[in-house]
Amino acid sequence: MKKAFVAAFALMLSPLHAADISSPHSIAEALQVAEQQHRPVLIDFHAVWCYSCYYMATHVLNGSPWEAVERKAIVVEADADSPEGHAWMEKLKITFLPSYVVLDEHGNELGRILAEQPRQKFFPAINAILANGNTLDTFKAKAGTGSVDATINVLAAYRARAEGNDGLAWFATLPGTLRKTAESNPSATLELTRLELAKAKAASDNQAVIASAQKALARDIGCDRPYVLDDLLDASDKLPDVQRQALLKPQRKPLDGYLATQIFTTTPTCADQRSAVLTGANLDAVLGDHAAETALLDHAIGLTRQRLGNHLASDRNLADNLRVYLARAKRTAELDTYQRELIGAYPDDYVYAYRYGRSLLDAGKPAEALPYLTQAADKAYGENRLTVARQRVKALKALHRDSEATKVVDDALSANGPWFPKQVAALKVELKS
Repeated sequence: MKKAFVAAFALMLSPLHAADISSPHSIAEALQVAEQQHRPVLIDFHAVWCYSCYYMATHVLNGSPWEAVERKAIVVEADADSPEGHAWMEKLKITFLPSYVVLDEHGNELGRILAEQPRQKFFPAINAILANGNTLDTFKAKAGTGSVDATINVLAAYRARAEGNDGLAWFATLPGTLRKTAESNPSATLELTRLELAKAKAASDNQAVIASAQKALARDIGCDRPYVLDDLLDASDKLPDVQRQALLKPQRKPLDGYLATQIFTTTPTCADQRSAVLTGANLDAVLGDHAAETALLDHAIGLTRQRLGNHLASDRNLADNLRVYLARAKRTAELDTYQRELIGAYPDDYVYAYRYGRSLLDAGKPAEALPYLTQAADKAYGENRLTVARQRVKALKALHRDSEATKVVDDALSANGPWFPKQVAALKVELKS
C-alpha cells in the first residue's frame, strides 16, 4: 500500500507515539505498529448490518485459536460505514462482508478470506496466510517455475477480488506447458471456471454466466453452492418460463442434498445458513413449487426459533436470520412483533430501529415510522447516518413537516463532513423531491 494513502488517514488522528497504539483503533495505526514490530496486519472488515459478521464474532473469532492469531498479527477492525473503512474497502476492492485481509508491514497484501466460515475452515486458512507470508507477486513467480499450487493460489486470489478478466489474462501469460499442467488439476480448473463466471458477471453477459455457473455447479463446490446458484438464477431471469425451469430443475436435487447435509444439521458444515435457505426458496418459487417453498421457509423458521429459544441476544446471526425468514415467508404480523423484540434486544445500535421504521414508512405509515427512525438516528454514524437521515426526511415530508426535514439534512451534513459524496447527493435529492 502506498505510504501516501496511509498518511492520508494518519491526518485524521491525533499525534501518536508507539506506546499509544499497542492496541490500534485504525488501519493507519495498525500499519504503524506493524512497521515497528515487523508483524503482519489482519484487517477485519465488518458492519453493524452484516449478519455474517455476527456469526464470525460469536462463533469463530474467540478462544485460544483466535488468541494465537492475535499474537501473530496486528488485528484491527474496520467498519464499512466509517470513512476509513469505506476508503480502504475501495482501495483493496472489498465487495463482500465480512472480509479478512492480511497485509505485510509495508501494506502489501498477503492474502484474504471472504464470508463467514466455520472454525475448522477459518483457522487453517488464516494461519496458512500468516505462516507463508507470500504476496501475490511471490505466488506468480512460483507459478512461473511450474508450481501448480502457486498457480491455484494466484487464481483464487483473483477470484476473491472478483477480477475474473485480470485472472484469466494472467493465466494466459503462462507458457503453454504450464497451462496444460494446471488445466489437468481439478482445483485449478474449478478456479478457472469461477474466474470465467466472474468475468461474465462483470460484462453482464448472461449467456456466459449461465454456462460458467452450470460448469461450476456440476462440481463439488462446497459452501459456495448457494452463491453460484444465485448467479444462475439471476442470469436466467429473462428466459421464457419453460426454458428457465428446464435449466434450473437439475439444481433442485443437489441443493436439497446440500441443505440436508450441510445446513439443517446439529453442527452445520457451512456457516451461511441464510443464503442457502433463501436460494432454496427462490429456486422453488421459480420452479412453481410453492408448497416446497413454504415448507422450506417454515422449517428454517421453526429450527431457528428452537435454537434461539427466548434469548435473542444470545446469537445475533440466528436472530437476524429469523427476521429475514419471516420477511421472505411474508408472515407480516409475526415480523412486526419480532422486529420490536429485536429493537429491545439490541438497543445500542441503529440497525433494527432503522429497519422497522423503514418498513413502516414503506407501508405508508410515516407518523408511526418517525419515532423509530429518530431513535436510529441517535445511534447512527458515518454512511449509515446519511441513510437514516434520508428516511427521516422522507417521513417528515410525507407529514408536511418540511422545515424539520431541512434541519435533519443540515445536521447530518454538519456531523458527517466531506465523506460519502454519493449518499450526500441522494440525501439532498430526497429533500428537494
